[in-house]
Order: sequence, then structure tokens, then C-alpha cells
Amino acid sequence: GCLSRGAGAAGRRPSGPDMRLWLFLRLWSLLWHLGLPVVLVYLWRRGRKDPLYAQHLGERLGRYRQRKTGAVWTGAVWVHAVSLGEMRSAVPLVRALLDRGDRVVTTHFTPAGRREAERVFAAEIGQGRLAAVWSPVETSWAYAGFFRAFRPRAGLVMEIEIWPRMIFAARGAGVPLFMCNAQYPTKSMARDAKFGLRHKLMQGFAGAFVKSDLQATRFAGVGVRNIVVTGELRFDQPVPPDLVAAGVALRPVLAGARPVITFASAVEGEDALYLDAITAALAHPSRPFVIYVPRKPERFDEVAGMLAARGLRFLRRSQSLDATLGAPRLPLVAEGGHPPDVLLGDSLGEMYFYIALADRVVTGGGFTPHGAHNIIEPLALKRPVIVGPEIHTIEYPAVEAIAEGVCLRVATAQALTRALTDWPGPGPEAIQVFFDAHSGATAKTLAALDAQVKTT
Repeated sequence: GCLSRGAGAAGRRPSGPDMRLWLFLRLWSLLWHLGLPVVLVYLWRRGRKDPLYAQHLGERLGRYRQRKTGAVWTGAVWVHAVSLGEMRSAVPLVRALLDRGDRVVTTHFTPAGRREAERVFAAEIGQGRLAAVWSPVETSWAYAGFFRAFRPRAGLVMEIEIWPRMIFAARGAGVPLFMCNAQYPTKSMARDAKFGLRHKLMQGFAGAFVKSDLQATRFAGVGVRNIVVTGELRFDQPVPPDLVAAGVALRPVLAGARPVITFASAVEGEDALYLDAITAALAHPSRPFVIYVPRKPERFDEVAGMLAARGLRFLRRSQSLDATLGAPRLPLVAEGGHPPDVLLGDSLGEMYFYIALADRVVTGGGFTPHGAHNIIEPLALKRPVIVGPEIHTIEYPAVEAIAEGVCLRVATAQALTRALTDWPGPGPEAIQVFFDAHSGATAKTLAALDAQVKTT
């Protein structure tokens, strides 16, 4: 089977370090086969909240309708973007591949990632130039079905997703698989150093297209080959002009002359800290207007309850602004008839609108062990960014942005409270210089892919 490749020849047990990998891969395969009913029940239960989870289940088992037209997908480029964030970072690259005539297959695990692909590339899907499908479960027969339906000339795994069966199934099918837009966070390095198996799995990739020189050194240190520094694809993401225009137009209506602070992608576990800081900021003479955007839609109502419990005067975007972000539904007053202090961003796909409203942006996640989220969207709109202490998830470009003064890292809740009103922040010119210096990853990734596939 495909697992035998790279971990000893079929029918021959390896020795030494490869023995551990050989045993792990067989245990991994056994667990997936035994646990497959649990996976299907999980998808069914998630499907009760989001029906897309339970749709197209055959794809997860390696049964794709594209198999009937498999010749169309021979030589396509396969892009694995597990969820929304990975798909958004892949958009510039996928667009460039399509523009030069490539066909593209994107695979996803979550509905958010698949929907983003279907939304952005609806025309190309209709033309038969792009297919957005579920990634197969981690079994040899499911991946065999995937490779029968799609015969890509190369695969790109966005960020750092280590799926053992995916790696060795691609090797068995003769498909060079590359980590793309990759970074190796410090916390992951410390965890992996205790075991080493993850390093052996990484060595199964055909190569890695990484975000920075530091990341190249880290991957090389664990035995990954064919490493090329290509930068961060998110710097090349298209900015939706309609959302930016709506933010600029509605800012004076919502906030008047008050400064505006957007909390983008606030995650569970940091709301209390953020709401404390917001309450303190509202007591400052500048009295900023606050946009508060939870990361997950299932938290919208919960966060609304938190705002109400704090006595904060707030509006919900879903109730106060129309679907097109045109004229607001007047009057814009909170409960009790008072002018609002907070707009709860209870909508999807409108982050650039919320950022365009702001003078500065707090990116969520940095006050939890999971780590901060993307700071590039605010920087794209020339907004200064504030992050919490945990930046291992965005080490690049956060370290560079902090060094250049376009991002502020605060270690405590008290420091965050002060930063909301007292940090002067950089001007848009300084942010533009930083942004320009780090753009261009799409072209570099295409060049690296072409060079590596020719030589792999």
C-alpha cells in the first residue's frame, strides 16, 4: 500500500527510526478504519447545524463524480485548503493558476473553506476549470478514489497540515506534494521535538514553499528538502472595494467624529478581557466607538448577551444595517433610546467592512493559548494593529511588523486598555512601505512550483 512507500518497502519491515514510523502509520490506518463510523456520525451531527457537513459524503469516501471525466483533470494543480483561513490565503495563488490556464482542484474539510472556494470561483466551477470538493478521509482506498478522479501533476497543502495518509498516498500516486505558505511555529517545534514522528512525516513532502528565511531554517533543521522562501500569500489577497467603500461611507453615520476601534475575530476565552478594556476606553475623554466581531457565527448571540450584561449600548449589524450595507435602518439607537457605543459584527464575509470603519484594529486570539489571527487584512487597509502576547500562529509577519512599528504587541490586559486610547500608532505611509516590502508571494510560489515539479 501507499503507506509502505517511504517507510520501508512493501512486505519488508524497516528497522531503526523508520520502524517507529512504520508502526505509527499502521496504527493510524487502523484507527481511521475503526473510527470511520464515529467520523460519519460526527459529520451527521455537525450537519444538523450546517447542512453542508452532511452533503456530498461520497466525496469523503473517495467517490467523486469527476471520475467520469477524469481526463479533464489530468495535470491539474491540487490545492488543499482545510478551512476558511487557508482558502482565503490560497485565493491569489488559485487565481493566478487559473489565469495562466491551469485547472485547479481544491479540497476542504469544513464547509467554510468549501463555500469560500465556491463563492470566489463560481464562474470557473461553472466552466469546468475548478472543482471544489471534500478531502478524502485518511484511508488508502479513499485516496485511491481521489487520485482516480483527479490526476494532478502536483499538490499544495496550505499552511502546515500534516495528514500522514495524504502524504504517503500522494507519494504512492507519483504526485509531488508541497507544503505551501508554510511556517513552523515555535510551540509546534517544541512539541514535535519530544517525539520526532512529525519530523519524519514532514520529510515525506516533496518540498516546502515557506514564508521567511527563519521558517526555511526551521524546516531544513528537521530534514525537509527542496525548501524555497516564497513569502506570505495573504499579502496578495484581493481587497473587496465594495466593502471598503461601505465602511468609509457609513463611518460618520455610525460613529460621528469619534475614533473607531475594531476587535476582529474575537475568540472564546478572551471576551471578558476585551470587554473590560472596552469599558475602560469608553470612560476615556475620546470615548471611542467600538466594532466587535466574534470569530465564529455560533457565538453571535452569546456575545450579544455579554454586551447586554455589561450594560454596553450596542447595535447588531444584522438588525441595524441592510443586507447591502447601504443606508442604515434608522434610527441608530441602542436599547433605551441611547446613542450606541458598540456595533456587534454578527455577519459573515464582511471583515473588510469592519476594518474599513476603524482607526485601529485589535486582532483576536492573542490572549488565548491558540494564538492570534491574521494581521494582514488590517495592514492591507493601512490600519495599525494591536495583538496579544500569543503570536506563535502568526510569527511571520507579526515579528517583522512589530519590529517596524506597524503592529503593537501588548502583554497584559492593562497594556491593552492603555493602547486602545494612548498608542499613537504609525501613519498609513509607514504601513504601505511595510506592506509593499512583503508582497509578491504569488509570483514566487508559481515560479517555485514550476521549478520543483520539473525537477522532482
